Amino acid sequence: MTSPATQGLSLYEAARVAGVTFSTEAVPEDRFVEANDMRFHYLDWGNPDKPDMLLLHGFAQQCHSWDFVALAFTDKFHVRALDLRGHGDSDWAPDGDYSPEAQQNDIKGVVQEIGLKDFVLMGLSMGGRNSFTYASNHPDEVRALVIVDAGPENLQSGSQNIRQFVQQDDELDSIDAFVDRVIAYNPRRDPVQLRGSLVHNLKQLPNGKWTWKYDSALRGSSRRMGHDPAMTERLWGYLENLTCPTLVVKGEQSDIIAADTAANMHKRIPNGQLATVPKAGHLVMGDNPAGFEEAVTEFLNSFA
Repeated sequence: MTSPATQGLSLYEAARVAGVTFSTEAVPEDRFVEANDMRFHYLDWGNPDKPDMLLLHGFAQQCHSWDFVALAFTDKFHVRALDLRGHGDSDWAPDGDYSPEAQQNDIKGVVQEIGLKDFVLMGLSMGGRNSFTYASNHPDEVRALVIVDAGPENLQSGSQNIRQFVQQDDELDSIDAFVDRVIAYNPRRDPVQLRGSLVHNLKQLPNGKWTWKYDSALRGSSRRMGHDPAMTERLWGYLENLTCPTLVVKGEQSDIIAADTAANMHKRIPNGQLATVPKAGHLVMGDNPAGFEEAVTEFLNSFA
């Protein structure tokens, strides 16, 4: 499967080059579900007889962020990767509400509509916070949790880097211009592999320019990304109330989650484990797909 408007490696070729192990060149199906009066898009990677796995992307990303991960685990799980509200091909919030509470209601609605039961839940960054909040509040639904470079508190330097990145000019002349921008922000990414992934998060405008495929309201300067002591305390409470086996995954070079924060999460989460993936920053599964796969596989095998 070669992504539209891309050049070079197909998804499967890129996965092999990155060291991802998979036995089937699975082709996901685009599906939609109605929840909370909104339409949500997700990728269904097949294998309905296998245990369920739900993947939640980070801020300003979309479901294809998980393509390598889905390929690696589709033999053992029925993988779904969701576009959260305002992202990818899901509806944008008509009232501009992108609060954690709204997203939790969305996840609950999608889980019910799809019929997920006893599922593995995995989330990166914003999706990681959504994941451990949901698992804490719905302990009977989640069999295992993987929190990827997310925690109750972020390093301010990393949060500021994200803010500056998303608030740049959002219309550029080509996909390659966006590739160059992302490489400047994260030089760990391979440009050829990145292009095949990035095209899913871009759309072409009537004027011929390209822009991000998420609600521009999310890029606004009013969006709060700073430290909120009350929210931090609530998030620690969610972690401490987790009852399912939980893996905290940190990118070794992450500028979002500090090493002591990850270690503290490991100590305070019941049944918690910690894995630090080398040669990876905040986007762990994109920076080092093979290292991420290895860490998650070891965790899932430990209680299977």
